[in-house]
Amino acid sequence: MNMLNQLPFEWLIGLRYTRAGKRSSRNGFLSFLSLISMCGIALGVAALIVVLSVMNGFQKEVTDRMLSVLPHIEVFDTRGALPDWQASAAEALRNPAVKAAAPFIDTQGMLTRGGDALKPALVRGVLPAREQDISAVLKQVKSGSFQALKAGEFNIVLGVELARALEAQLGDSVTMLMAPAMDAAAGAPPRRRAFTVVGIFEAGHNEFDSSLAFIHIDDAMALLGAPAPAGLRLSLHDLHQAQRVAAELKTTLTGQLYVRDWSKLNANWFAAVQTQKHMMFIILTMIIAVAAFNLVSTLVMTVTDKQADIAILRTLGASPSSIMKIFMVQGALVGVLGAGMGVLGGAALALNVGTIVPAVERLFGFHLLDKQIYFISSVPSDVQWGDIGLIGLVAVGLAFLATVYPSWAASRVRPAEALRYE
Repeated sequence: MNMLNQLPFEWLIGLRYTRAGKRSSRNGFLSFLSLISMCGIALGVAALIVVLSVMNGFQKEVTDRMLSVLPHIEVFDTRGALPDWQASAAEALRNPAVKAAAPFIDTQGMLTRGGDALKPALVRGVLPAREQDISAVLKQVKSGSFQALKAGEFNIVLGVELARALEAQLGDSVTMLMAPAMDAAAGAPPRRRAFTVVGIFEAGHNEFDSSLAFIHIDDAMALLGAPAPAGLRLSLHDLHQAQRVAAELKTTLTGQLYVRDWSKLNANWFAAVQTQKHMMFIILTMIIAVAAFNLVSTLVMTVTDKQADIAILRTLGASPSSIMKIFMVQGALVGVLGAGMGVLGGAALALNVGTIVPAVERLFGFHLLDKQIYFISSVPSDVQWGDIGLIGLVAVGLAFLATVYPSWAASRVRPAEALRYE
């Protein structure tokens, strides 16, 4: 209580106007409107925190699944092949951020089994011994073995959806068709090569599960007539440092090399996700804005109701700026309390989405995410405290902005006119 008495009188009066009044039904109604505005801000803040956390969770989940197949950094030789890839790999590994390096070569082809429907595929030639340090595909093999990819045997590992589309099982033979060689005569038939299925993997990302296949790099080079691998795939200790490390490698690697990090491999997807996140932030901020600007009507009604009080304060020597501060304190306090409640409630919900959603699913007897469609059976959540701080600041800022006009109107009240009919 002593601490309250030490506050400036503008704060004391503003806090008193915010509390529920019992002297009249009108005071109680105004306090009720303030409570509604506070709850509206809290709900808007909580909704925005939960939605952005879930979007962050989906982005992180999909990114992790993509990077279980994609490298953190790719290095290409602009001449089309990297003949001395061992030397380039050794140079890359001198960078302390690089964990592993492996050669690869990609080609596009059509896969078929028994002359049935053709399925397009990205066929990647790799060294199995090194691939385990670059991607998680070896851990994602559901049947068969990635190590069965041996030079000269023309074996193949298929994505689970690609294998299902081809109706291929372990030990089956699939045929890959490719465009004729560049030096082939016009009208030459496509090149064909039979492969034996020795493994089926499931990355959990439909794009890779339905279109990616692995073969031994020596078989790929023999198939394409390539003298060397197309480039290197690099794995980093910290994938979030990929852009910085890629920039460093551009200056340290010798040769005519092109370096790109994982964010460039799916730039359109990451750009789309960021755009969706920004648009969702703007849309849900409008909810907070509506609740915040309810304060305008509440404060205008408060100013109208308290004109006699304002006039008495003015006659006692209160300046117009002091009157303005009183009502700004009232509105800002509603905004701060609403934002604080929303941050606490939204953070609690976002941190426990994994527990709350299954409980709701059991209660209503439905499943929110079908694994056969989304490849994710639970709702992910990734709480970014920077986002939460920004949301809280935006809510408080909007609430403070909503107090400006009513507070200015209060400071313009003329004592003589306000007390004329009292």
